[in-house]
Amino acid sequence: MIDIPFVDTVATGQNIDRLRNAAGLSVKDMQMIFGFATPQAIYKWIHGTSMPTIDNLVILAAVLGVTMDEIVVVGTVSVKCG
Repeated sequence: MIDIPFVDTVATGQNIDRLRNAAGLSVKDMQMIFGFATPQAIYKWIHGTSMPTIDNLVILAAVLGVTMDEIVVVGTVSVKCG
């Protein structure tokens, strides 16, 4: 068996939402920070249906005052080899 890491998008989205709330930011605030025309991308991150691009993840970490590692939740899955 080998453990393969993967990004848990749902847990990461929950993390983004928790950190956003802790920072006192609304979804509208984040929309303005990222310069998005609509808040849909932010909601997709929060619901785990998509992930921020790496450049947006860098900005998100800076805005929330955390590292990228504190935002992204990594899980593992065991895979049988051979």
